[in-house]
Amino acid sequence: MSAYWDAYHETMSRDQLAEIQIKRLKALVERVYTSVPFYRQAFQEKGLTPGDIKTLDDLKHLPFTTKKDLRDTYPFGLFAVPRSEIVRMHASSGTTGKPIVVGYTKKDLDNWADLVARCLTMAGGTRDDVVQNAYGYGLFTGGLGIHYGAERLGATIVPISGGNTARQIMLMQDFGTTILACTPSYAMYLADEIHAAGIDLSNLRLKAGVFGAEPWSNNMRAQLEEKLGITAHDIYGLSEVLGPGVAMECPYKNGLHIFEDHFIPEIIDPETEQPLPYGQKGELVFTTLTKEGFPVIRYRTRDISALYPEKCACGRTHLRMERITGRTDDMLIIRGVNVFPSQIESVLLEFGETEPHYLLVVDRKAAMDDLEIQVELSARMFSDKIAGLEVLERRLRERILSVLGISAKIKLVEPKSLPRSEGKAKRVIDKREL
Repeated sequence: MSAYWDAYHETMSRDQLAEIQIKRLKALVERVYTSVPFYRQAFQEKGLTPGDIKTLDDLKHLPFTTKKDLRDTYPFGLFAVPRSEIVRMHASSGTTGKPIVVGYTKKDLDNWADLVARCLTMAGGTRDDVVQNAYGYGLFTGGLGIHYGAERLGATIVPISGGNTARQIMLMQDFGTTILACTPSYAMYLADEIHAAGIDLSNLRLKAGVFGAEPWSNNMRAQLEEKLGITAHDIYGLSEVLGPGVAMECPYKNGLHIFEDHFIPEIIDPETEQPLPYGQKGELVFTTLTKEGFPVIRYRTRDISALYPEKCACGRTHLRMERITGRTDDMLIIRGVNVFPSQIESVLLEFGETEPHYLLVVDRKAAMDDLEIQVELSARMFSDKIAGLEVLERRLRERILSVLGISAKIKLVEPKSLPRSEGKAKRVIDKREL
């Protein structure tokens, strides 16, 4: 058996759930048609009106929303309420210098806190717990999403954010942390540092980890559980749809439960864009049913997953999604940050002292993601003095940090030394074992 935060919605029958979904879907399409010019035009191009959506099966007729659409309507073009009703904005990185901006009303934040409270409850959380939140705070949704969910649960939240590992470990011991929330790679780094410091696990009160924002394997889960003496749970979310709290693993860890009273998930063939049956892998698509400030219809996440309808042993009836193992685009997730090769290219083109030929080498060292950017020098710069190359390397490193928000090693290589391709250029070598 499993504890529930909202037993009524988490365990309702599939028929009851379908009734809620179609009622909310009809209200959603009416609202965005009226309030969001982008969606009204997209509906009209398909010859649709809100009245054409009568059943859940009609969802497949609605237009998709893509990350490009979010960029093209930057910053507030997809907001469905007046700006005066938006009480918070978050943003995530995109393929250009402009971020993807999402807005939340007071009710959105209230629903979000409830959903994250559901997640923490699934990890065994109660009001007696101490949640150490090592997700980044700020425009990234992870930190504040977990923060307000823990407060809604009634737990004690430690808003330490990421980094400062020695302090993390000290407070973990002194505050009696019971639940750790962070990226899985940082959790592994913390685990290694705890062992390196000779700290006995019996001196820690940790019981669970809530890990997300990047893909991770069951092998990594097993290592984290052994090294930290916890049960490790995968949490899923993305800024465009909500943030953390879209789906979560229960104690049975047989897929992540998607909270279908708030989101309708689909799996589509990324090439044909046609819906795929349960159990078949494809691209994950979400429609938000309750978001007021920034609702999205059939948002293409680019994440690869599959859906399973069978009722879970925990008693929850919501669909389960398979853990994310890859993407249909070229986006990388490095230390919880979205990185696109095109972002690197735009930085290189700014400088003029390098060629637009580069290679991203991603590895996982000491449980932390490591990014090396190999860049071809121009013929002129290759013959320059070492001091000049060191200055260029430093400038590139600083600019990459500014654009991506993460540090990277810059390796300057001689002209024409990187491999060429007649087809799509191979820009990434990912050595991580996910």
